[in-house]
Amino acid sequence: MELLVSTIVNGLSIGSIYAMIALGYTMVYGIAKMLNFAHGDVIMVGAYAIYVFLAYVNPLFAILLAVVFCLLLGVTIEKVAYRPLRGASPLAVLITAIGVSYLLQSLAQIVFGSASKMVMVYDFGAIKLFGVTLQVSTLVTLAVAVVVMIALTLFVKLTRTGRAMIAVSEDKGAAQLMGINVNKIITITFAIGSSLAALAGLFYLLKAPSVSSTLGAMPGIKAFTAAVIGGIGSIPGAMLGGLLLGFVECIATKITVIAPYTDAIEFSILIVILLVRPTGFLGKKRREKV
Repeated sequence: MELLVSTIVNGLSIGSIYAMIALGYTMVYGIAKMLNFAHGDVIMVGAYAIYVFLAYVNPLFAILLAVVFCLLLGVTIEKVAYRPLRGASPLAVLITAIGVSYLLQSLAQIVFGSASKMVMVYDFGAIKLFGVTLQVSTLVTLAVAVVVMIALTLFVKLTRTGRAMIAVSEDKGAAQLMGINVNKIITITFAIGSSLAALAGLFYLLKAPSVSSTLGAMPGIKAFTAAVIGGIGSIPGAMLGGLLLGFVECIATKITVIAPYTDAIEFSILIVILLVRPTGFLGKKRREKV
């Protein structure tokens, strides 16, 4: 019973982190029709920002400042690196995104060195829940992720900006004719995605209190996998894919025989799902205009 409850809670917690990162991928793709492979490295930047700000302010302000810093970083990346390529080929945008990713990693190595830095944000301790000892940080991660995802869903569905995002994702040209500022909407999308990446960086530090220049590499790839599994371009799909991947990872790591192959199993699931359902679980087929 204890093993089952801890596996479920940990799976939800890890899956929520993947889902938050996947939301950044899926929103940018859904609206701007581009894959921002530098998104995973914003997680790393957020973690380093928390590390720096903790030296000057208390943990809560350090987290808020890190979120703001990553928000500004996301807006800057979109304006400097991606906006000039708005009409370029998808391959050019993809290569640029990979270049931005390596740029962020290299800058982090130059500033902080290649060695990992220990970052103790806050020790929440542990509690007993239904007779099972659980880390409070795991429950905090799960609770914050649920609140953020509900807030984001309501924002997209109920606010004017959210409805504008939906319109831009459906047809940029028609949205522009209706008076929607497409560039502004895409910038807001990058800002939201980068803020969520900063929170994901925080949650990773709560799990393992150390940061290096490659912190966001594997989580970014797994979150992209989660977005594709759920249906890239779909917010509920990103949540579903993230939770599924989190459960698979937790279950696989508990089984000694297959634990070393956890990553391979997760990516194999992606291949199988793409073979059976290329658009993912909640993705929609789009008709290309000719």
